[in-house]
Amino acid sequence: MGKPTIYDNQRYVHFVTFSCYGKRAHLSRDQCKRILLGSLNHELKRHNAICIGFVIMPDHVHILIWFPEIGKLSAFIRDWKRSSSRSIKLFLLDQNQLAKTTPKEDPIWQKRFYSFEIETEEKIEEKLTYMHMNPVKKGLVENITDWCWGSARHYVSEKSVGVPIGWPRM
Repeated sequence: MGKPTIYDNQRYVHFVTFSCYGKRAHLSRDQCKRILLGSLNHELKRHNAICIGFVIMPDHVHILIWFPEIGKLSAFIRDWKRSSSRSIKLFLLDQNQLAKTTPKEDPIWQKRFYSFEIETEEKIEEKLTYMHMNPVKKGLVENITDWCWGSARHYVSEKSVGVPIGWPRM
């Protein structure tokens, strides 16, 4: 099976999913989620990107992201995964957590990511609902606003979620 094609030749909203290596739950620790959000904030500024929504699950991440220029998605995801991976790995090593769950040389993230390109506001809203329901469907919380590692609280009650949330200019 070949490498999936990433369409980044138009100003799409990208619904991106990437997973922890080996489906490990590295993101079950709150500090790892904080590291990931800090890296996301840094890369959003650096790449001039707009985050429309996100959810961080114990073993994977979903994000809806838009760039005012084409051709930015792969570099953004590469940089976000690279910077967060280093910091998460250092934290887990410092806490003696990594050696208990995985060999030190294993990466934090799977190499690839999956992107679904969106052209309509209706599809954006569908993907936001899907993302925000993820923690409820997995039994982590009862209501979407109870999960503090996603953008649902921003949309439901306009609360800060640690990441600036915007809407694309499609």
